[in-house]
Amino acid sequence: MAGTDKPSVLFVCVHNAGRSQMAAAWLRHLSEGRIEVRSAGSAPADSLNPAVVEAMAEVGIDISAERPKVLTHDAVETSDVCVTMGCGDTCPIFPGKRYLDWTLPDPAGQGVAAVRPIRDDIRGRVAELVDELLPG
Repeated sequence: MAGTDKPSVLFVCVHNAGRSQMAAAWLRHLSEGRIEVRSAGSAPADSLNPAVVEAMAEVGIDISAERPKVLTHDAVETSDVCVTMGCGDTCPIFPGKRYLDWTLPDPAGQGVAAVRPIRDDIRGRVAELVDELLPG
């Protein structure tokens, strides 16, 4: 594993304001700190999508203090798994890394009712990833 005994996962979407933030929050929550979690955006927004913050709060996860971060080569290089969500070819590719591409609707400009099914879909995908990375 990259520099630690914990597996590490990087979630990437364009603005790092919605999908990747929800995925990172779910992974922190479901792995109980046993997986190193990062998220970033190829063109980060100024702040998180308010409907995303609200949707996560409904399930007891507070992401209101999170801020969109810019995607760096270092973040990719030091992660074991890179999960992209609609950012196309902007994620740098390093040999030996595992890449997953999750096709998810973009919550940008959506109300909380539209964000809930995306949140729940991401939770399911993250739970499967936790089971893979932390067998047993």
